[in-house]
Amino acid sequence: MQYRTLGHTGVQVSSLALGAMNFGAIGRTTQAEATAIVDAALDAGINLIDTADMYSDGESEEMVGKAIAGRRDDIVLATKATMPMGDERNHRGSSRRWLVTALDDSLRRLGVDHVDLYQMHRWDPTTSDEETLSALTDLQRAGKIRYFGSSTFPAHRIVQAQWAAREHHLGRYVTEQPSYSVLQRGIESHVLPVTEQYGLGVLVWSPLASGWLSGAVRAGREITTSRSTFMPQRFDLTVPANRARLDAVEQLAQLADDAGLTMIQLALGFVTAHPAVTSALIGPRTLDHLHAQLAAADTVLSADVLDAIDAVVAPGTDLAADEKFDTPPALLDPALRRR
Repeated sequence: MQYRTLGHTGVQVSSLALGAMNFGAIGRTTQAEATAIVDAALDAGINLIDTADMYSDGESEEMVGKAIAGRRDDIVLATKATMPMGDERNHRGSSRRWLVTALDDSLRRLGVDHVDLYQMHRWDPTTSDEETLSALTDLQRAGKIRYFGSSTFPAHRIVQAQWAAREHHLGRYVTEQPSYSVLQRGIESHVLPVTEQYGLGVLVWSPLASGWLSGAVRAGREITTSRSTFMPQRFDLTVPANRARLDAVEQLAQLADDAGLTMIQLALGFVTAHPAVTSALIGPRTLDHLHAQLAAADTVLSADVLDAIDAVVAPGTDLAADEKFDTPPALLDPALRRR
């Protein structure tokens, strides 16, 4: 396992981090299975575990808490807030009112007195940066969080938040968690240059592109991945973007074979090769999935392989641009760009 410094924090984290989104109802993973996955991940050298309050309505945090009981100090523990937690209109977002409550709820579910990294799951356009950063700074000073970060923020919002922190003498985001894979490379043109400029740690999610890069999706095969059952539109081959993805996957599979790698090794080795990336979040549902992904822990792609990947999917290109969560709303809804 490789280790890297998380931004300018001085904290050393593994280049592969364990994402716990599949723990609980979402991935149908039981407590026993989740604990076994955590045990195996820690044994392999992973030291960062990432979850969120909204994953299976808090169930993921509860499972993580039980799985790490007795070894909290050996783990860099990260969670997130801002996504809706129920129907109450104020049980979401990044206001001081909600973040104070949401963090206490997360700490209770995790069974800990602090988290190492508290992340804003999405940018909240209804709340000012000063409001959010002020609340996070106070929670940090209270000892409930060590650091705070953002997740899936557009590049301009990352910059704005850094400016607001300096302008108002508040703590700043020290990490960003964007979506990044061989098939979704748009952040290379805007987000990653900004994170490098500000020295942010970068924890990338969906490096296997929701299963497209797991080796399970190939031409002529029925697509039976877990994600395809509840996100069928992302695997519908009548959609041009999905046909483009499948074509890229076939070329990447040949590339991996020629390099003596699995698709998973190629995919994870690609994202961890970028100098701006600190860790790639893997989200196994089973121990078999975890072991297949751990095989990429020491994968280092040659320049020739990286050049060949660039020839399949050009740098800065998203093959499914409409799936990006950091796209300005006006680009997706014409009503927002018409007078």
